[in-house]
Amino acid sequence: MNTSPATISLPGTSRGGWACATASACAGGLVVGVLTNLAQGRLPGAWNQLANSGAVWSVVAFVAGALLARRVSLSAAAVAGLCAESGLVVGYYGYAEVARDGMGSLHAPLVWLGMAFIAGPLFGVGGVWWRGRDPRRRVIALAALAGVFGMEAIQYAWVLHYAPQAWACLAALVLVALLMGRTHRERAVTLGTAIPFSLLAYLIFEKLVLDTALGS
Repeated sequence: MNTSPATISLPGTSRGGWACATASACAGGLVVGVLTNLAQGRLPGAWNQLANSGAVWSVVAFVAGALLARRVSLSAAAVAGLCAESGLVVGYYGYAEVARDGMGSLHAPLVWLGMAFIAGPLFGVGGVWWRGRDPRRRVIALAALAGVFGMEAIQYAWVLHYAPQAWACLAALVLVALLMGRTHRERAVTLGTAIPFSLLAYLIFEKLVLDTALGS
């Protein structure tokens, strides 16, 4: 009888699982990055701004994590979220450079790539938490996702004074909570939690990205 401890191979811990997850996330990010560039000017009304939305990019990392939930480890989902966000930046600005008038200075792409290293893993893990059984983690994940739309709603309403775009982002916040929550209580708590998350995200984005990194 072999008395040595058994070695168990868990999904996402093998090199193959990591490679498949990261490659799929990178490819998906590249495609969506190109599509968001193409969609500019084609969506109706205020919804057109969603084609140039950092919140929508966060959704891609969230979806990457959700699709990989229960199939890969949490760390692999975080890496997949990072790859998805990085792919978005490369796809968006790569298409602008090749098919449009050029992306201009490298400053903005590098700033958004830096943001991808923060938002990608966070929302990749958020996607896994949303698919999980812990109601508190599901609420946190959904409130964070809704909160980035709330952040943009504040930006449009308070700074840019674009009311239609602000309402569109606010509608997206509500839809995330209502459509993705599993119970009435979960939806209500998500909406309540998304409000402070929106304010926190706005302060971080406004001070770190717009004022400091982009200088706007």
